[in-house]
Amino acid sequence: MQLDAKVPGGPTAEKWTRFKKEQRLINPANKAKYNVIVVGTGLAGAAAAASLAELGYKVHSFCFQDSPRRAHSIAAQGGINAAKNYRNDGDSVHRLFYDTVKGGDFRSREANVHRLAEVSVNIIDQCVAQGVPFAREYGGLLDTRSFGGAQLQRTFYCRGQTGQQLLLGAYQALSRQIGLGAVKMYPRCEMLDLVVIDGRARGIVTRHLETGKIESFSADAVVLATGGYGNVFYLSTNAIGCNVTATYRAYKRGAAFANPCYTQIHPTCIPVSGDHQSKLTLMSESLRNDGRVWVPKDKADCGKHPSEIPEDRRDYYLERKYPSYGNLAPRDIASRAAKEACDDGRGVGPGARGVYLDFGAAIAKQGRDRIQAKYGNLFEMYERITAESGYERPMRIYPAVHYTMGGLWVNYELMSNIPGLFVAGEANFSDHGANRLGASALMQGLADGYFVLPYTLTHWLAGEKAGVTPLDHAEFKRCEAEATERIKKLLSIKGKKTPNEFHREVGHVMWEKVGMARSKESLEAAIKRMQELRAEFWENLSVPGSEADLNTALERANRVSDFLEFGELLARDALVREESCGGHFRVEHQTPDGEAKRNDERFCHVAAWEYAGPGKTPIRNEEPLTFETVKLVERSYK
Repeated sequence: MQLDAKVPGGPTAEKWTRFKKEQRLINPANKAKYNVIVVGTGLAGAAAAASLAELGYKVHSFCFQDSPRRAHSIAAQGGINAAKNYRNDGDSVHRLFYDTVKGGDFRSREANVHRLAEVSVNIIDQCVAQGVPFAREYGGLLDTRSFGGAQLQRTFYCRGQTGQQLLLGAYQALSRQIGLGAVKMYPRCEMLDLVVIDGRARGIVTRHLETGKIESFSADAVVLATGGYGNVFYLSTNAIGCNVTATYRAYKRGAAFANPCYTQIHPTCIPVSGDHQSKLTLMSESLRNDGRVWVPKDKADCGKHPSEIPEDRRDYYLERKYPSYGNLAPRDIASRAAKEACDDGRGVGPGARGVYLDFGAAIAKQGRDRIQAKYGNLFEMYERITAESGYERPMRIYPAVHYTMGGLWVNYELMSNIPGLFVAGEANFSDHGANRLGASALMQGLADGYFVLPYTLTHWLAGEKAGVTPLDHAEFKRCEAEATERIKKLLSIKGKKTPNEFHREVGHVMWEKVGMARSKESLEAAIKRMQELRAEFWENLSVPGSEADLNTALERANRVSDFLEFGELLARDALVREESCGGHFRVEHQTPDGEAKRNDERFCHVAAWEYAGPGKTPIRNEEPLTFETVKLVERSYK
């Protein structure tokens, strides 16, 4: 497999400008001859569909929700980064670029990250023009706050619901194009397969979730903006419907899957409360601006009410271990520190798997009204779930799976190794390396959709003759038949275990063996167990009902079947990568003080996995990472 990143020449800071200057163009009248499929309506998908339609392309937009605005982007609460420097605190495009590369533990492609930092300043202007109600400071300028991994305030926010407000902006832009007839919307329609003809992506196969109808759609280009794969761990902060199916099916058609082992554990989640749960709830990282994280110094104090533990008996461990960043240490570091405290027997709450996030000092200094103005809906959400007031006693938090940095491999133009298949947002691997800094997911999704794909997709289409492949082509019929047969097979097994039971077992294996700490032994055990579960799945699955109507059990079974295969790929990637970097922590590779220890000599590259066929070991390809602007140094936040 050839992995040509297609990074433009010249200095890093000039690469995107050079690309745009040399970009091929299409006459506005001719753009209407091209059809583009966009799968997913989160920030990346909605922004891409709206922007491409505005340019004049015919766009077909797909989502499995009943409305585009139900995409999971709404769950990103805390804010969006941009190098505006409204605070006059020393921010710049270069600082945002460097913080992002460093935050990813030097495992991202430098050119892509710099472009992300460059276009970040345009995102804010675009969203303000759409009416997104960003918070403002006393002088009328947009307000900002801090997020982990940065020593300045570059995060723009809408109280504690930034993702929702940004998605409403993208949704109204998309709705405008739907109203104009430039976008054809297909809700409750799930992608089951990618159709590749003569080595080029030519369309998709879908199933309508209400009727069970399987049909194909043809286009000149396909954009996947389907999010991440965090639900392979079962319990995560993702919506229950989030899945890996679209990207994994594309992988099985030849698209390289890059760095699947890079998964993010978010330190600020409500702890697990029992086996009844189907998902976890994220408490925004923005809370760490004013909340102080601590556990008792003495194990004997763990059962006490927090108000009974005096200051001198509290361990503010992030402030102690990382004085330069304190409570705003990056997510991977803060998560491991919380696990370390709980493993030491100093965890709090039921099961002793929690640490305190304390707003007592902030309320005393700023007043409850000010804290409520900044985070009120988050406090309300916490109280509804835990029946405890975060104003009156410290919140209890613990790390949980949140975001995934791996995804389909793409070049600088966001095109996969399959010509015509573009990948945007969390579905691709390109910008965050081994760890994503907070408030950068919204930034990447909107950057890809609004400001990158309109240029790069146009550049590629300009070299291709317009004209979709007829749906009666043999390859479309073959892919439809395979999708239909898979659905029938899931229904025909007539076993005794539900898809949810299998999913829970998959998640248990992944969390225990491939979670915050990984070892050679645990990863090998995970691979073996995933293979056993997969064999049992196809012999003992129970899916009631039929394929001819709404069948949520069938939907779940179809997605879990992919998690069963993808989980093994994730574990294999983690097993080969014998280093610790960002969210990938191999216990065999750590510094004397317990921090991640990289191996730049062997692993300063992207691992891109190639599907080799059913039952065969996938092929690992490498894209070397070169750093022209930043130096490879040991990552430290102390």
